[in-house]
Amino acid sequence: MAIDPSILALKDEVSRWRRDFHEHPELLYEVHRTARIVAEKLRSFGCDEVVEGIGKTGVVGVIHGRNGPGGKVVGLRADMDALPIEEETNLPHRSKTPGTMHACGHDGHTSMLLGAAKHLAATRDFDGTTIVIFQPAEEGGAGGKAMVEDGLMTRWGIQEVYGMHNMPGIAPGHIALRRGPIMAAADQFTIEIEGKGAHAAAPHLGIDPVFIGSQMVGALQSIASRNADPLKSVVVSVTMFHAGTAFNIIPSRATLTGTVRTLEASMRDLAETRFRAIVEATAKMHGAEVRITYDRGYPATVNHPAEADYAAAIAKKTFGADAVDDTVAPMMGGEDFSYMLLERPGAYVFIGNGDSAGLHHPAYDFNDDVLPAGIQFWSEIAKARTAA
Repeated sequence: MAIDPSILALKDEVSRWRRDFHEHPELLYEVHRTARIVAEKLRSFGCDEVVEGIGKTGVVGVIHGRNGPGGKVVGLRADMDALPIEEETNLPHRSKTPGTMHACGHDGHTSMLLGAAKHLAATRDFDGTTIVIFQPAEEGGAGGKAMVEDGLMTRWGIQEVYGMHNMPGIAPGHIALRRGPIMAAADQFTIEIEGKGAHAAAPHLGIDPVFIGSQMVGALQSIASRNADPLKSVVVSVTMFHAGTAFNIIPSRATLTGTVRTLEASMRDLAETRFRAIVEATAKMHGAEVRITYDRGYPATVNHPAEADYAAAIAKKTFGADAVDDTVAPMMGGEDFSYMLLERPGAYVFIGNGDSAGLHHPAYDFNDDVLPAGIQFWSEIAKARTAA
């Protein structure tokens, strides 16, 4: 792994930033402390422009290359928000905010991009312009969409955009990516079943929403097993089932909620169509009323082929071919960098976090040994892609 000595020298400083962010996690758009520190640091680095409040609480830094303004404009994006999870690490830098922690590594993402901004602003060893993007509300708040709608791409003339996320289970500093879909569309649903309550000893006098809901849970799995092309991905998960208040009473109502994940637009449409048909028909078959709320969330994160190839080539040149997997299997989790990739060509990559706890786990912690590799990768992307 070829890491610039000047970047290696940043590790301790960037680690302190990362641990400070970890100690003070913030949720969704309420990343006021984090955003303030990010903006202050970008100004101290000598960025040519620093703008706060993009997408509510996002921060954008502009760094011109050796020839000043002009040339190609490339965006690099990191997310800032944490998760509503109680930390279980007992680390010296554990969260000081009860019920909130950086369980997905956004503290590391923010710190790596800050490190890259410091390095790029100090060296100016690139052409064109690099835009560093610090985004709020990735964890369910669609902060990426908010920044796009606030003029992110057009205001600064961004021509390509890249994102990076740490990944436990991949060797530290290794890079994984693929052409095409790399993360799934994430939709969510609520099913409200209105039956008829009865005594548990006389079920024939009621319309049992628990029984009906149970049939729905099973039937919805036929979308993947019998409706979807076996070579395409769809995951339907019912994750909550609420009904009843006593062991001997059939309730009158039941509520089911869950999520549907797909990688392709055609599968997304198929899944929703079949979902509605199955739920409505099952309820009708048993004489129940049903109300469906089906919300389309983040679209699939789809890497543009050329930009994925560029990112893979840069990673191989920087870290060696053995450290790069450019055909990694897609993940069925969601990611709102998808909104940025709908606006501009680009790619989303994973950087290995090593043998850590999984993402969104209360024992997770970002691996500080990965910081120099992330800074190096961002710097090389900026150099290579602004020169194109």
